[in-house]
Amino acid sequence: MTNRAATASTTEPTPRGALDRYFGITRRGSTVGAEIRGGLVTFVTMAYIVILNPIILSGKPDVAGHALEFDQVGAVTALTAGVMTILFGLVTRLPFAFAAGLGINAFVAFSVVGEVTWPEAMALVVINGLIIVLLAATGLRKMIFDAVPVQLKLAITVAIGLFIAFIGFVNSGFVTATLSASPPVGLGVAGSVATIPTLLFVITLLVTGVLVARKVKGGMLIGLVTGTILAVIAEAIWHLGPATEKAGGWGLTIPALSGAPVSLPDLALVGAVSFGFDFSRVGLVTLVMLVFTLVFSNFFDAMGTMTGLAKEAGLADEKGDFPRIKSALVVEGVGAVVGGSTSSSSATVFIESGSGIGEGARTGLANVVTGLMFLLAMFFTPLTSIVPTEVAAAALVIVGAMMLAQIAHIDLTDFRVLLPVFLTATVMPLTYSIANGIGAGFVSWVLVHALSGRGKTISPLLWIVAGGFVIFFARGPIETLLGA
Repeated sequence: MTNRAATASTTEPTPRGALDRYFGITRRGSTVGAEIRGGLVTFVTMAYIVILNPIILSGKPDVAGHALEFDQVGAVTALTAGVMTILFGLVTRLPFAFAAGLGINAFVAFSVVGEVTWPEAMALVVINGLIIVLLAATGLRKMIFDAVPVQLKLAITVAIGLFIAFIGFVNSGFVTATLSASPPVGLGVAGSVATIPTLLFVITLLVTGVLVARKVKGGMLIGLVTGTILAVIAEAIWHLGPATEKAGGWGLTIPALSGAPVSLPDLALVGAVSFGFDFSRVGLVTLVMLVFTLVFSNFFDAMGTMTGLAKEAGLADEKGDFPRIKSALVVEGVGAVVGGSTSSSSATVFIESGSGIGEGARTGLANVVTGLMFLLAMFFTPLTSIVPTEVAAAALVIVGAMMLAQIAHIDLTDFRVLLPVFLTATVMPLTYSIANGIGAGFVSWVLVHALSGRGKTISPLLWIVAGGFVIFFARGPIETLLGA
């Protein structure tokens, strides 16, 4: 036994310096160069959030008629993403970047501020984060994680892969809403790839796919840079402009510099939070249901995302556990607290981190690189919009394809497993919600197993969580019933 241990210790890779030793770069089969490339690719695919989050949050008047300023939201979005990404990387040493969670920010903008003011809405986000931190610190969040069957954890990874790819297809204009009942979505414009931005998505996807298939180092980054250069040239020649002003234009960001590239960030929204809820305007039941929805979405979105990313990075064991999981769950809750405190909405793990992982990122050093880029983005907001979302979308489709490979490890011969896996993998992308997909999988797993004679195999915690998801799915009628 002693000899075996000695042999194992001698075969352990020798760290190359303090940085390598701290992050475990060599031990995870990575290099400093791969971590830097991975961090840059993650930033490039996530940079759109500095533009998109202000679009979602700003300009929406709350119940008092006040709205957030676009530039201020953009500044705190970059600040929060940078701080939380670096913090997560240093504490957990995992390559999972943070930014304002999509879905949660929309819920805050379109539902929460219909009941409360913006400072009160962000206070609810902070409360949501404190609850998640408490659940993680007490070990309950880890217990729930452990109660999830391995097949469902793998199904979540597959579902997130499909979700990432679907986001890429939609962001690129390759898949569009048809504005009709049947079919609700279609290919491009009237069934054709008819715009230059979408064509550049296809070109970037193919170039990147070939580079990744040939195992070219930096293939993902080379593909994104190539696509961006072509986009800049296309904009200079045809002046496509934004899609909101001209058909065939760019969806979110225009690949051209406009105005001064450098500006001082306005951080006035930091600390703009109010816990003094006006109960004459909003009832306690309403506040409780708003927090319940925030916690459920935040809790399971992050858990599912981290499960999928850890599996894709090869850091998860056969049960789906990954290194420093408790710390990761705690810090993720802190992201909601910080996001609420800066009025940028809950900051959580971003599924786009998979693009950096696909480029070779395996440690928290990649996070430090990504975080520093976000902090720089506060001062270089025009530069963050150079990479159009159509080009960045190609990396998301590539990563989605990589994550889909995990389906090979799921035994689909048992229908008790097949149905929950199928529902998880389809509901998540089709409803644009990680929480919805996980909920459909959990509820169906419990019911199918319980009613087919396998009830004893279900963890009591899974029963509780499935019950919680039933409430989550029925929260609209419940709120009506309670007069919320």
